[in-house]
Amino acid sequence: MKKIIFAAALIAVGAMSAATAAQAAATLNGAGATFPFPVYSKWAYTYNKETGVKLNYQAIGSGGGIKQIKARTVDFGASDAPLKAAQLDKFGLMQYPMIMGGVVPVVHIKGIKAGQLKLTGRNLADIYMGKITKWNDARITANNKGLSLPHQDISVVHRADGSGTTWIFTNYLTKISGEWAEKLGNNKAIAWPTGLGGKGNQGVAAFVSKVDGSIGYVEYAYALQNHMASVLLQNHYGNFVAPTASNFQAAAAGADWKHAKGYYMVLTNQPGMNSWPITGASFILMYKTQVNPAQAKEVLKFFNWSYNNGGKAAKKLDYVPMPEAVAKMVRATWSKVLRDRSGNSIWK
Repeated sequence: MKKIIFAAALIAVGAMSAATAAQAAATLNGAGATFPFPVYSKWAYTYNKETGVKLNYQAIGSGGGIKQIKARTVDFGASDAPLKAAQLDKFGLMQYPMIMGGVVPVVHIKGIKAGQLKLTGRNLADIYMGKITKWNDARITANNKGLSLPHQDISVVHRADGSGTTWIFTNYLTKISGEWAEKLGNNKAIAWPTGLGGKGNQGVAAFVSKVDGSIGYVEYAYALQNHMASVLLQNHYGNFVAPTASNFQAAAAGADWKHAKGYYMVLTNQPGMNSWPITGASFILMYKTQVNPAQAKEVLKFFNWSYNNGGKAAKKLDYVPMPEAVAKMVRATWSKVLRDRSGNSIWK
């Protein structure tokens, strides 16, 4: 996917000192998840207007973001699939949560609007395993009395790239379906039994928008922006719930970040009457030891600004901002973990 660049023209630095140049005209380079792309875009635009600092962010999927940070070709990677502490230690990385939101099944069925179709998690698993192939299958119509569903083939759409959105989606299906867990599992990329592959959330959204009879899964902002028909999904409590910011928040409410080693946290199939069952967080990855501490500090300043000032924009896009208590923990982790090559703290 081509590189996407946010913000205005770069300010010339000429012969200014390195410190002044970093403050006046920093360009921050990141790559990874498409899940948080809409909110990072909004934050980057506003931050550039206020500071002149520019963000180059390649929305190439979580798998690509992890590869690029490991290769040190970017200042930070972004992933919706959190790395466990052992993986972080192996590569000398740290991660921290930046935003939370929902992954949403969306459909394109003639005459069906957002919030009309009800699906259970098992329905979803069976559709993506190719076991339910028609929209009027009895296993679907059982929960949709009064809704006219066609005798039409289901066209399955999934991600073609290594994706944190897929990781969240398949994590949920693994919890719901023993057969899914045994045969397909939970990963950023899997051997899909059926369907078409789209690159990025935007690729899946484009396919579903064009193909009648299709179903896909996207981050909620993409569903809103593309006026897609999201489904009601049965949650852990047994209720059919809609994807909304308040229901994402309900799922995130019980997250115990304080005891999450390396901030590893999974928010799928959480208990609660209104919890959206496919909720997840998106994470930033950085090296613990920084070869360019001035650049790393500029990255931290951007994400610190986002914690402090980005909540309103996030909510407008139906994301869930990180609570201030979590942001405070993250800042403390920055101070403790992120160092230059002499061992000095980058964030004080």
